[in-house]
Amino acid sequence: MTSFPLPDLGEGLQEAEIVAWHVAEGEHVVADQPLVAVETEKAVVEVPSPRAGRIARLLAKPGDRVKVGTPIVAFEDGGHADAGTVVGDLAEKPSSQSAATAQGPVIASPSVRSLARERGVDLAQVAGSGPGGAVMRADVERAAAARRQAPTGEPLKGVRRAMAINMTRARAEIVPATLWDQADIESWWSPQADVSARLVRAIGVACAAEPALNARFDSRSMARQLLPRVDLGIAVDIEDGLIVPVLRDIGSRDLAGLRRDLDAVKATTRARTVPLADLQGPTITLSNFGTLAGRHAALVILPPQVAIIGAGRIGQHAVPCQESMAFHHMVPLSITFDHRVVTGGEAARFAKAVIEDLQHQS
Repeated sequence: MTSFPLPDLGEGLQEAEIVAWHVAEGEHVVADQPLVAVETEKAVVEVPSPRAGRIARLLAKPGDRVKVGTPIVAFEDGGHADAGTVVGDLAEKPSSQSAATAQGPVIASPSVRSLARERGVDLAQVAGSGPGGAVMRADVERAAAARRQAPTGEPLKGVRRAMAINMTRARAEIVPATLWDQADIESWWSPQADVSARLVRAIGVACAAEPALNARFDSRSMARQLLPRVDLGIAVDIEDGLIVPVLRDIGSRDLAGLRRDLDAVKATTRARTVPLADLQGPTITLSNFGTLAGRHAALVILPPQVAIIGAGRIGQHAVPCQESMAFHHMVPLSITFDHRVVTGGEAARFAKAVIEDLQHQS
């Protein structure tokens, strides 16, 4: 039998979680037929068959986390095994119960067996401390105590696990600072106004005015790269966690084009069908959290990016108007930047450009 390993999924991804198999053992497949869906920290990806043949064994089950290069399926090779690609012994490992049986019966008195049933302890899992390896009452009590102290939560998976890993990395690497301000959008605001597209356009304008925030920073080499094109990450809240698809080259398009792309990328993200390529390589990120709640936030930058912009809940605020006061609609802005490579002046000039573009009537 010839094994097929989990292939390189790109973007430096090292492992994936098996979501669902599309084939079964004994089934004949053709080259490029979808074999299995796997979930990375970026997206759900379909892995195609590398060849035609009959499936001998599926070597991972849904829920398993598999490292790149680990065999996930074995193909029949007409009975001729290839020593270089043979999956080892494909016989299932015995369960703890069968292993214990192979070593001999568990030695325990009736009272100890009764206690184990009360405590929910499997005697086959307990190392006996009595004569001849007999399981004693104290052994059962220790096993029961260990079960009570064991973590009861479920391991994080998929998008939520990726979020935990990425946020830990961000906390370790980034030196964040946050600038707060607001833009007066009264001249064009209405309940039907396309605030999101205006925000995207304003970020593109600001990146052209102050390129320092549209950059990547490699902390190992201490090298900064200013980027000529703005590929904007859009933070999208889904049930499983947070996914950040990318709008490409936002500085080259009008509001109508930006709206079409926003609608498309949000739809595929929430359906979990967004292509992996559309989740890679953002140069700066927008979190429009104000559609839910909140005015300002000190957001988290994901390296190698150096900035993230937050838009808070729009509200009316009093502003001087000739000799009286008027209430104008304002959008709160939060600009968090990596102070290792972005200065306060650069962040302020960026904020000024965002505000000026947002306050234009058209």
